[in-house]
Amino acid sequence: MHPDDTPEQKQTAKRPADRPTDAASAERTIGRHRAPEPPRRGPLASTSARVAVATGVTCCLGLVAVIGARDTGQRHEPVREVMADRAAAAAEAEERASRDFQRTAPPVAVPVTPIPAATPSPTPTRKAARKPVRPKRPRPVAGLDQRQMDNAKVIVDVGRDRKLPRRALIVAIATAMQESNLYNLASDVLPESYDYPHQGSGSDHDSVGLFQQRPSSGWGTVAELMRPAYAARAFYAALAEVPGWADLSITEAAQAVQVSAFPDAYAQHEERATTVVDALI
Repeated sequence: MHPDDTPEQKQTAKRPADRPTDAASAERTIGRHRAPEPPRRGPLASTSARVAVATGVTCCLGLVAVIGARDTGQRHEPVREVMADRAAAAAEAEERASRDFQRTAPPVAVPVTPIPAATPSPTPTRKAARKPVRPKRPRPVAGLDQRQMDNAKVIVDVGRDRKLPRRALIVAIATAMQESNLYNLASDVLPESYDYPHQGSGSDHDSVGLFQQRPSSGWGTVAELMRPAYAARAFYAALAEVPGWADLSITEAAQAVQVSAFPDAYAQHEERATTVVDALI
């Protein structure tokens, strides 16, 4: 304390906190009905409280850090394993989802409303194509065998194709019966004739075939005369050149064509030839 200070100043210096301010004194004087104000703390008390709070918070944080560090040191391995398991499970789930997405979904049956169809008109039934019927071989008559009857049919068919009358057919059959007995014969004189289908052989010069026609006389080649149909056409062509042949007897008509050494031999076959022709036509 300075020696020149008055007693009031000394007292004021000793208790600076107890002197109220003019504003506070005026408020208490004017508004005495209000509740008394709580005593205010000084700057020192406020600072001490703040220090205490900060110290407590720091201690708490330090304790939490120590506990966390201890837990981390003790349990870091299980945590890593758990995280690894979760990552593996997530990868597996993602792969499974990818497979499921790529997999084709099963077809879903969609109900279809039937549309009434018009009644189809009956389709005409197509008949099965018939196979060509093979001509039946004629039944032998007049004591002939099947080969003879087949040859007789060829002779009759050729005459009918030429529109010849029934009598010309009888003359031709009777002539073939006398010349070859209705067999297609080769010739021992012509070895070539054996190269073609034949049903026996003869030795009357170079005569061949059903009518024993001679190639050397201009009837045709050996190959032609060995065909029954050709031999029959050659006979009918020669018969057609005989004047009035239709008015001649069977023997006379046959002899006019064949010029045989035995002209009366054809007459013996007239009855059988007629039976064969009637059976074939």
